[in-house]
Amino acid sequence: MLSYAYQVLTQNGYKHIETESFENIADMFAAIIQRGIEIQLKKYLNREYITETSELSTLRGKIEINDSINQMSFLKKKLVCSYDEFSIDSYMNRILKSVMLLLIKSDISRKQKQGLKSLLIYFSNVQVLDLHHINWKIRYNQNTQSYQMLIGICYLLVQGLLQTQKNGSSKLMVFLDEQRMSHLYEKFVLEYYRKHFPEFNASPSYVEWAADGELQYLPAMKTDITLTDKKQNKILIIDTKFYTHSMQYQFDKYSYHSGNLYQILSYVKNKESCFSGEVSGMLLYAKTDETVTPNQNLKILGNNFCVRTLDLNTEFSQIKNELDGIINCFFFPAKR
Repeated sequence: MLSYAYQVLTQNGYKHIETESFENIADMFAAIIQRGIEIQLKKYLNREYITETSELSTLRGKIEINDSINQMSFLKKKLVCSYDEFSIDSYMNRILKSVMLLLIKSDISRKQKQGLKSLLIYFSNVQVLDLHHINWKIRYNQNTQSYQMLIGICYLLVQGLLQTQKNGSSKLMVFLDEQRMSHLYEKFVLEYYRKHFPEFNASPSYVEWAADGELQYLPAMKTDITLTDKKQNKILIIDTKFYTHSMQYQFDKYSYHSGNLYQILSYVKNKESCFSGEVSGMLLYAKTDETVTPNQNLKILGNNFCVRTLDLNTEFSQIKNELDGIINCFFFPAKR
């Protein structure tokens, strides 16, 4: 899921991680971060122009007059200057170093701690950040794209480990809660279809309300994934759901979450009002250990709907077959 969501993991670079056993998910993430930094070191570590201020015996950059007078630098035949230094002390490297130090104090294996400690020597000139005040809104470009997955994992680790920090040590919590896993699951499915089915337009999209009158108070309708096949004039709207309980149980009866069904129905019917072709909808749940799981085809108000469960705790080849099967079911039913 991380591989597709962040589009930067390479099969060769991370292949050995697939066969390793880990004590917990933080241990696995520590291994990914260690391997990611090792790969990054073979390429380059990101550098930025950092403003430095110091006393110099030769003029460089901008002279800080007030600081020079206050420090009486002229008595030492020096001046306080501010200048830009092309430094390894970039903000992204600061995040990596800060998270490595956090992991070393956390509940991960000795092997992973030793591996991270061996990497710290390359970050000796990098400052440490206050993990409570990191700005995670980072813009990536072509040169820093390979950092995106590493920073994403750093974010998950910081959010999870800081909340359990006691007496200077951090223990693992179930920090991959429903909200974060839901976002990761959604992005994984979206990027999978973008990569393997480029002939479709796969993207989140806003659906306009098919309504008259004052509309400013109506909530925005944004789909998780909209798959558009322009050749066949078909649209499939997918709403991904990552819940602890994918079914609701009331009065000795299992049923779908009513809000989920109403939501996908609203998306489809409003989209259909401004689209000349066929519009279908799907609720795609991540499988849980419940005995009853959603799996059904429906026809509601003339539109095709489907409720499916995707088992993420299996071989990727099986996950691939399930996701590919969704495409065949809605867009190429003759191939089934």
